[in-house]
Amino acid sequence: MVPQISLLVLLVELINAVPNPPLAQRRGRPPTYPDRLFLKALVVMLVRNVSTVSGLIAILEQPTWEMHALRMRLTDQGRFPSRRTWERRQAQVPDTLPARIGCLGRYLVGLIDPWAGGGHAIAIDSTVLHARGGVWHKQHRDAGVVPHTAIDTEAGWTKSGWHGWVYGWKLHLATTVAAVWIPLAAELTPANTADNEPAPRLLDELPTEARFVLGDTHYNDPAVRDHCTSTGRFLVATRRGPYPHTDDGVEVRRVFHKLRSLAIENFNGQFKGIFDAYGSVPTRGLVRTQRFALGAVFLYQLTLLYRFEHHQDLRVGLKAFLKAA
Repeated sequence: MVPQISLLVLLVELINAVPNPPLAQRRGRPPTYPDRLFLKALVVMLVRNVSTVSGLIAILEQPTWEMHALRMRLTDQGRFPSRRTWERRQAQVPDTLPARIGCLGRYLVGLIDPWAGGGHAIAIDSTVLHARGGVWHKQHRDAGVVPHTAIDTEAGWTKSGWHGWVYGWKLHLATTVAAVWIPLAAELTPANTADNEPAPRLLDELPTEARFVLGDTHYNDPAVRDHCTSTGRFLVATRRGPYPHTDDGVEVRRVFHKLRSLAIENFNGQFKGIFDAYGSVPTRGLVRTQRFALGAVFLYQLTLLYRFEHHQDLRVGLKAFLKAA
C-alpha cells in the first residue's frame, strides 16, 4: 500500500507557491542552495518541535517514508546541505523573516479579503515571551556577573500590566481587525525595547488597504503618528492621563480600543496556545529566538493559506491541524 502524503509534506510544498519579497542582494559568490530550502527546513523544525540543526538532521535521518519525502524536498539538484551549511544558512533565516511575513500577509489579504464587510483596520501590539534558563537580575547584570550558564544574557527586562516583571523577549505584531486574524507584520526584540521603536517598520509591511492603525498608549507617539499620516493611515491610540477622559472623540476611541483588544489579544492567546509559548521559549539567544518566534508567525500564515485553499475553518482547529501534521 502506498502511503498518502502527509500534512507536513504538503505544508513544505506550499512554500513553493508563496510569493517572495524583494530581498537585498548578497555580496560575493551566489549561494549554492536557494533560501526557500532553509525556509522549508524551518517549517519542519517548528512542526516537529525541534529547535536545533542537529535535531533537524537527526529526525530527517529516520528511516520512514515521511522523512524520506521531506529529505527529497530539502535536496537541491541532487545535493543535500552539510551540517555546517545548515547551521550557517539557518542563522541567516531570521534576517529575511520580517519581509517574508509582510509579503505573505499582503498576499493573504488579497486572497481571503478579510475586510470585505468594511473596517480596513489593523491592531498593533507586543506580547512578552519568557526567556529560557532563568532570569538575569539587574544587580548581577549591572555588575557583569552571570550566576549560571543557563541564563540567556541577550534577553531583557520589561514590566507588563498583565504579567508584571518579565525577563525575555517581545514579539511585536500587527494583525487584521476582522473575522479572520491574519498576522501582517512581526518583529522580535529583547523585552526592554519600547513598543514604538519597531512600529514604523511593522507599518511599512502593511497592505495598502489598511486604513486604521489601532494601538494602545505606547503607540501614541509623534513618530508613529507622522508615519501613519505620511502613508494615508489614521492612528487611533489610547491617551495618557487620568480616566475617564472627557475630550471630543473619546467614545469613538473607546469603540476602536475594544476592537483592537478583541483582535490582537485573542490572536496572541491563540498563537501562544498553538506554539506552546505560554512558558519559556525553547531557544536561547536573539537569532535562535527570532527564528523560532518569527518562524511560528510565518507557519501560522502558511496554515491559513493551506486551510483557505482546502475550504477549512480559519479560526478553529489550527492547533489540532499542526499537531496532526
